[in-house]
Amino acid sequence: MARQTVPVPEAVLAREIFGPLGAVVEIGAVSATGTWSVGTASVGELVHRRRGEVDRLLELVRGVGGFSSSTMAIADELGCLREHEVTAPSLLLWSGAIEGIPSRLDELERPDVVRRMCHMAADLQLTYFLQALVTAAVAAETEVRQGAGRITEALAIAAGLAPGRGLVGVAPGVRGADAQVEGDGRHGCEESDGE
Repeated sequence: MARQTVPVPEAVLAREIFGPLGAVVEIGAVSATGTWSVGTASVGELVHRRRGEVDRLLELVRGVGGFSSSTMAIADELGCLREHEVTAPSLLLWSGAIEGIPSRLDELERPDVVRRMCHMAADLQLTYFLQALVTAAVAAETEVRQGAGRITEALAIAAGLAPGRGLVGVAPGVRGADAQVEGDGRHGCEESDGE
């Protein structure tokens, strides 16, 4: 008996991409405050300031997954690229609860805690984003070289939106599959307390 393959609906694949992308944008908004303050983070301002990069990123996502306009509209429906409140509990979620769950949630808003959560969350959510892009490319049967180039560029743009630590080999400005990695892979991460 031949093995049947059931296609994954493109809306499901897109949501798997937009989830971590929304987290990356929130992390970038917090990082952009310069003070690691959750209360002053503005997703709308970050998206407005980086509009060209965000538009290019969405174009790449569309190309990788071969997504329709209605599927791409899911990003708007989710609101991940519009102004919304960024909370310390959401950073805790995006970071895989690296800080644990304190008895008092206001402890999560301390700048040193927010910074650590953002660093871990950036790495973790960018990994999920990469996995979702690869899955979408495979499901869409995207040509390998073209898909790899788009995925590489998309990951580089996303990494530039949410500076983090540890993503060696992905640097802002990387374009295409044949691009050379520059810098130390730290994406502008500022270490303020010797970590």
